[in-house]
Amino acid sequence: MKPSLVKGTRDFGPAVMQRRKYIFNTIETVFKKYGFMPLETPAMEQLETLTGKYGEEGDKLLFKILNSGDFAANANDAIWNSKASNKITSQISEKGLRYDLTVPLARYVAMNRNEITFPFKRYQMQPVWRADRPQRGRYREFWQCDADIIGSESLMNEADLLCIAAEIFEKLGIRFSILLNNRKILEAIASKLNIEDKFQSFVILIDKLDKVGFDAITNELSDLGLDNFQMDTLKNLLVKMPFNLNSISTIENKLIGIDRAKEGCDEIRKISNFTGTTGIINSIYIDLSLARGLDYYTGSIIEIKANDVKMGSISGGGRYDNLTGVFGLPSVSGVGISFGIDRIYDVMEELNLFANVAQTEVKAMFCHLDENGQNFNYTLASELRKEGISIEVFPDIKKLPKQFEYAEKKGIPVVIITGDDEIASEQLSYKNLITKEQGKIERTELGGFLK
Repeated sequence: MKPSLVKGTRDFGPAVMQRRKYIFNTIETVFKKYGFMPLETPAMEQLETLTGKYGEEGDKLLFKILNSGDFAANANDAIWNSKASNKITSQISEKGLRYDLTVPLARYVAMNRNEITFPFKRYQMQPVWRADRPQRGRYREFWQCDADIIGSESLMNEADLLCIAAEIFEKLGIRFSILLNNRKILEAIASKLNIEDKFQSFVILIDKLDKVGFDAITNELSDLGLDNFQMDTLKNLLVKMPFNLNSISTIENKLIGIDRAKEGCDEIRKISNFTGTTGIINSIYIDLSLARGLDYYTGSIIEIKANDVKMGSISGGGRYDNLTGVFGLPSVSGVGISFGIDRIYDVMEELNLFANVAQTEVKAMFCHLDENGQNFNYTLASELRKEGISIEVFPDIKKLPKQFEYAEKKGIPVVIITGDDEIASEQLSYKNLITKEQGKIERTELGGFLK
């Protein structure tokens, strides 16, 4: 059998994993700094938990898991023969792979409401799966790193999430733009166009704009009932503007008299008040074309893009007021943000931002010429490992150039060489493979030298 990968999935070798761990560690450090605690949920969820939360398009991208055993044995013959996939799925599949980390969080909160301290601040770093068409920056299996606050309506939480995002991308060296909108403003626009009853379809179309442009959706807007004048009105509304009080007032004036517009603008204004002293204000824009097609958003919506690479969003999130309600816990508001590790990696690779990321955690490798040196090195390495120093001992007895070559390929910066003279004097020879510096070091000073 010829080995192969499922399309949209990838292997990650040691060098790539070192870089990915650098991203994970950077994100996790910032999450902890703001008081978030870790959580993990299963890869599989009940299919009924997942369906109906991501919109019609999202439901199509769910990976379903066939029931164990003879999954077709109990299927209704009429439904099976109808070839109606939606009906057949309910007969043969009860579980699915998680699509994101937010719906599993809502399910967890509902199930553990009596043990949780609210507001509940959790971060989660796990893979998710989507049956999407694989392409650059879009995979079928990918990792998300989420931070969410459940049980608080304060807009200070949105400000925190914006500050978290800014700090993470600054630490990673990525120049970024934060786009901010509010679902209530989108509802107000739909109201102005007299298509409130078609709001979900409207949002799905607006969500396509950054990929296809306005002209590509005019036929579909016409199908929603918009005439040319209304389309022009919409196009003039869906603009990006600076994140300041003047822009907020402009939006209110364009949607004057619509309550939902005032509510949405008031929320953006409060976020502006919180972030005004944080130094990130110039990286934020109000973008009324930002929709994010997930059905569960009810307030603020956030999307972050890299400035220097043509790529989809590398982070996004928003406010959701009713998500736990479907699991029997109503009136609990939440807000969160998600970081797409795989896209962030692609951006950093294209911008050559991994130059200072170590290829390995190993500080040094011991080399030897014979069995006596090998045994000496093994004892010495054990001592250093007890000090918390990462050490490797070359496992075989080979010529020194072969051992050096191995260390260079693995990115190990220093080799320590022990022959009979070094063992007798306890003065070890070393070579820095990066700077080419060579010298001698006392055995008793080796730990401090490597640290």
